[in-house]
Amino acid sequence: MSTIVTTLLAAAIVTTPMSLDNYLALNGPAPTAHVAYGAAPSQFAEFFAPAGPGPHPVAAIVHGGCWTRQFGGITQMRNMAGALAAQGIAVWNIEYRRYDEEGGGYPGMYQDIGTAMDRLRTLAPQYQLDLARVVLVGHSAGGHLAQWAGSRARLPKSSPVYVANPLPVPVVISLGGLADLRNEAALIQTSCDRSTAQLAGLPSADRPDVYVDTSPAELLPAGVRTVLIHGELDTIAPLRAGEDYARRARAAGDQAEVIVLPGASHYDEVSSTSHAWHIVGAEIRKALGMPAQ
Repeated sequence: MSTIVTTLLAAAIVTTPMSLDNYLALNGPAPTAHVAYGAAPSQFAEFFAPAGPGPHPVAAIVHGGCWTRQFGGITQMRNMAGALAAQGIAVWNIEYRRYDEEGGGYPGMYQDIGTAMDRLRTLAPQYQLDLARVVLVGHSAGGHLAQWAGSRARLPKSSPVYVANPLPVPVVISLGGLADLRNEAALIQTSCDRSTAQLAGLPSADRPDVYVDTSPAELLPAGVRTVLIHGELDTIAPLRAGEDYARRARAAGDQAEVIVLPGASHYDEVSSTSHAWHIVGAEIRKALGMPAQ
């Protein structure tokens, strides 16, 4: 029987968990390139090229912020992007239209994530990317979208967010993700003040179940390995949510594991200056087949 994986830090480490203000203050180096994948202001991604010749492994990262413009986003993820690029990993930092932007929500938000992921194919020759070594990393609401993007091959063809031959991703790392829209609707409402209608659209005669193409938990088995990382002190996406998703994924036949970041909050999960970063960074390297540092 699979068991929950708990990673322990050295007992000597004592630190103050990061707050929302700490998170909002995060930043990092400027990207190598700003790449638009659509005409809307939020339809772009930032590319961070590592030094040296390729082919380079790729980490596609998706920011959180409760699916709204209110709580930061792509700027904060530059902190992680810079740290990964310094380790020889190409980084694709994705922006997208959130629920409170024109064209955002369903289906636009999902179409943006899918389009951004598939754009990597056009960047691969120019930047010498190894698309056989790609990991998707999402934080909070971005965990939901990263897990969804890793499951796109399971989307029904009738869905407006369906595309043929989506870029395959063998591993998804969800940092404090909120990925089960049906069963975690109450938690999402409490943590983020977001409703099902804002994230998944309204039921219709053609689409009576709004979760079938928006909730990764409804797309299992996705054929990907999911690593669900939660801060011990995360109250926005508590450890219990990751454990429940992992059990459901394993029951469907997928590989899934849960890692706990001792003493960490919802925001330590995404900061390269956090005491927990060596755990998160090691999982990203592992997913890309890179040696531990």
